Amino acid sequence: MSSSKKMGVVQLTTLTIVNMMGSGIILLPTKLAEVGTISILSWLVTALGSLALAYAFAKCGRYSSKGGGMGGYAEYSFGKAGNFLTNYTYGVSLVIANVAIATTTVGYLTTFFSWQLAPLHIALATIVILWMATIPNFGGASITGKISGVTVWGIILPVVGLSLFGWFWFDPSLYRSAWNPKELPFWNAITASISVTLWAFLGLESACANTDAVENPEKNVPIAVLVGTLGTAIIYIASTNVVAGIVPNAQLASSAAPFGLVFSQMFTPLVGQVVIGLMIISCFGSLLGWQFTVAQVFKSSADEGYFIPAFGKVTKADAPVLGMIIITVSQTLLTLMTISPTLVKQFDVLVNLAVVTNLVPYILSMAAIAVLLKSAAAGDRELKLTLVIAFVALLYSFYALYSAGEEAVYWGALVTFFGWVLYGFITSHKYDLIKRVEY
Repeated sequence: MSSSKKMGVVQLTTLTIVNMMGSGIILLPTKLAEVGTISILSWLVTALGSLALAYAFAKCGRYSSKGGGMGGYAEYSFGKAGNFLTNYTYGVSLVIANVAIATTTVGYLTTFFSWQLAPLHIALATIVILWMATIPNFGGASITGKISGVTVWGIILPVVGLSLFGWFWFDPSLYRSAWNPKELPFWNAITASISVTLWAFLGLESACANTDAVENPEKNVPIAVLVGTLGTAIIYIASTNVVAGIVPNAQLASSAAPFGLVFSQMFTPLVGQVVIGLMIISCFGSLLGWQFTVAQVFKSSADEGYFIPAFGKVTKADAPVLGMIIITVSQTLLTLMTISPTLVKQFDVLVNLAVVTNLVPYILSMAAIAVLLKSAAAGDRELKLTLVIAFVALLYSFYALYSAGEEAVYWGALVTFFGWVLYGFITSHKYDLIKRVEY
């Protein structure tokens, strides 16, 4: 690619922010209201941890010579097994995260149409949304990518606008009264919202995937990733905290469409309905893209011979349709398994499980970074600085695991162990192929 067609640091920073600011934000004011405005401390901890992860991933993307994203990074220390486990758990986390996105979409739909749905009906509506977001992908990625690139602005514009101008409606006394409504101990209050704040940053590792399309990547990629992550953190913190100073805590904690609620209070119910409509479209567009992406993650592993071959099969439109069907059937079962008394509770269960499974590839990548940089003959000063930052990222990752709770870690461990079993069967098949070649 000629240098004239490559992205500069400003373009890459903007792309980084857009990539991270998807549907993960739009139910957060409700979840954080359950803890109170003391959750701003959780935001600060997560912002620091995310910046450390982002910097380390920027270095990995710059120096890694192996393909497969985080799986390639982990392979430097853990070999092909580490590559498999990293991409497997990352793919599983996306499968779960997409169910959470679909649940969020249903939450906004219930508010938009004033529906009162029982838990089973919420689950069935979530399943319908998942299949509606899967089937259009059977025609290939081109249209899906264009749709997602446009619809994401339906979330970004209201959230950024609220971050900038919502302060004109902000009531400091309302914010103070919501500081710690459940009177949780200080440490417990911070820990209670770590998972949900990290949820909003998931995907930060994808910000380093554009190294080949960037001018002066050694300098510009780390800048863009750090500034993009910091900018996203500021928008997240500003938007969720300004909402807490406009809407009473009890109303916010029980809302299935918090951003629609705040715009209704700032302006009129009609404006709130418009914002809800925009966010429904954005959520669905985001889900459309992510359903294709997760199928591609598993397809890439299958192509390398380290995942179930069925996921590598594609149609004439180069779409892994069989893999998409398997994934969506799995998501259907997961939705039914996680039926909860309320939509917000079901969202909470899914988010914690998605965070736990996503932290496995984060931890493996950080643990392998020393070997990765040494193999690329990185400078001694750069190596030491990166290792210190990667250590901070590791500490945060383990703290986030702890914060997710026993149940999420329990199920996440079962999912991870199942991955090892799956890897055993797959490598057994490869061994049989090797023996046939030898004879």
